[in-house]
Amino acid sequence: QVQLVESGGGLVQAGGSLRLSCTASGSIFSINPMAWYRQAPGKQREFVASIANGGSSYYGVSVKGRFTISRDNAKNTVYLQMNGLKPEDTGVYYCNSRPVFMSWGQGAQVTVSS
Repeated sequence: QVQLVESGGGLVQAGGSLRLSCTASGSIFSINPMAWYRQAPGKQREFVASIANGGSSYYGVSVKGRFTISRDNAKNTVYLQMNGLKPEDTGVYYCNSRPVFMSWGQGAQVTVSS
């Protein structure tokens, strides 16, 4: 079974940027689309963005225009470039398929201070 490892999280001030990476232990070429999700403290996990092999991408309303998702199938990696971060973006970020059918990774903690 494919395992997912997220990285690139950290502490950043409001308005700052971070780039998250999600590397799979196997090929993601057939996983279409791949997506990022996040879970804020005390809240349910929510959809952030997805990307298909053809490049079509979709974003949650709260991140549209600030976040950019991309994928490199040769590296089995999905990225999330996050700009203009806000305190409400704080949470643990995960990647997976959409709909979800793989085991969740450990996630990447993103903390945005005001």
